[in-house]
Amino acid sequence: MQHTVAPVGIVRSCFKEKFAIPRQPQLAPAARGVLELLPPFDQGDAVEGLEQVSHVWLLFLFHQALEDKPRLKVRPPRLGGNKSMGVFATRATHRPNGIGQSVVRLEGVEPGRLLLSGIDLLDGTPVLDIKPYVPYADCIADASNQMASAAPDAIAVQWGDNALPQAREHALRLAEPLVELIEQCLAQDPRPAYQVPPAERVYGVKFWDVQVRWHYPQPEMIRVLEVVLA
Repeated sequence: MQHTVAPVGIVRSCFKEKFAIPRQPQLAPAARGVLELLPPFDQGDAVEGLEQVSHVWLLFLFHQALEDKPRLKVRPPRLGGNKSMGVFATRATHRPNGIGQSVVRLEGVEPGRLLLSGIDLLDGTPVLDIKPYVPYADCIADASNQMASAAPDAIAVQWGDNALPQAREHALRLAEPLVELIEQCLAQDPRPAYQVPPAERVYGVKFWDVQVRWHYPQPEMIRVLEVVLA
């Protein structure tokens, strides 16, 4: 049996590349985006009452990770990328139908769009459905997950002499919490878990319209080198 689904909206996100996106929602509260609703859901009727909700579940497509052949086992980054587990035991992006889910903060409801924060969604992500977060049903006090019982440890983030003033200047121009976004995302150490780069290796990623570059002067420390227009 096959079913055809169509997106109800498209996410416009601060994340322009897959690299450095938080591996779970809410790990970077400064990560913001807008869900632009598509017809007929861009009418006010579809979101009436949503202003009473603080968080929403988004069901979406991993549109840049769709695969023709389903994977039965994957190598989740949480386990260092070198241990395989059954796909249904993980939240890896390689899903049988490419479907992901995220719970994000609803910052505002406007005609035809929703303002979001704490997102982990790539720019251009198609959203298949929106559901309100229901605290008494969605928060299970005695739930457990032995593989991911707590958030990953954060890595120290330092700023180079010029990088922080650059970030602050672009934050004012964008009217976005860019400094916090950079710190929150890089503190999760976006490099592959099995990789220990030499200190001279420079990494880069695009947030909004700026390019952020950093390196690892020590194995467990990041130094932001520059924040410039992409």
